[in-house]
Amino acid sequence: MSLADASLVALRVFREVAERGSLTAAATALGYTQSAVSRQIAALERSAGVPLLERRHDGVRLTAAGRLVLRRAAVVVDQVDAGARELAGLPEDVSTVRLGWFATAGAWLLPQALTALGRTHPSITVVTREGSTPALVRALRAGTVDIALISSAPPFRAPDDEIPALETDTLVERSLRVAVPSMHPLARNDFIDVEDLRGQRWIAGPGDPWVMGVWPGLDERPVVAHTARDWLAKLQLVAAGLGITTIPTSLSEVVPAGVRILPVRGGPAEQRRVLLARLPGPLPEPVARLAAALRAAVLETD
Repeated sequence: MSLADASLVALRVFREVAERGSLTAAATALGYTQSAVSRQIAALERSAGVPLLERRHDGVRLTAAGRLVLRRAAVVVDQVDAGARELAGLPEDVSTVRLGWFATAGAWLLPQALTALGRTHPSITVVTREGSTPALVRALRAGTVDIALISSAPPFRAPDDEIPALETDTLVERSLRVAVPSMHPLARNDFIDVEDLRGQRWIAGPGDPWVMGVWPGLDERPVVAHTARDWLAKLQLVAAGLGITTIPTSLSEVVPAGVRILPVRGGPAEQRRVLLARLPGPLPEPVARLAAALRAAVLETD
């Protein structure tokens, strides 16, 4: 048996696993059982004659052979889908761009850029999806998004260590800030000393609290009073006086009443970058137009 004998179903499942980074998550997305996903992956690995995935406690990672198969699988699946559309008499989707974005970009950058692009190039259709930066990087590798807005924190390493390296363009770099209730003692000044963050009650997102809501330089175990995935929920909890949270400067204009956004003084600088990431190679014109609109939107908001 050779890779040429691999089924289209197995290739689709493999691409989903590569994007999700987990057999369980891929099964949920596809509506399959985990055992069905495992069988498809096992069949594909038998066809390839080599392991395509490295099984780890926190999910799966592509092997070198897996990365090679993924590049080919993405092309095959896209071509079959294009053929199906053509047979059905549907127009070719040459002007559709698939854009991935991390949560806070949707509150300021995304609406402005898409509105501007719609005025100047109404023939371009942009389909978007929200995801974490690691998930969007995997989606780029899997070929399910064309371009992605991702975030980066010091020391600003590459988004992943896969080959070929992703091409990234820094759209903006801004400082991390803290959102506090307007009546909170920390809101009395125009800045917060880093020492005054000790002993506070924090509102964080799921996962690593230092990444998702707690000040990264805090030198104590944080007290996380509430956990919320959604940024609006976090800020409403802050407005209600139930805790404080970190926030990118870019969200300062969309905070609800009853919240102050303040810089932190002392300790290492906590900068955050918004990057535009894609696979290397020539950019199709619709993707290039969208990238230009995103850059222009950043300039207008600075």
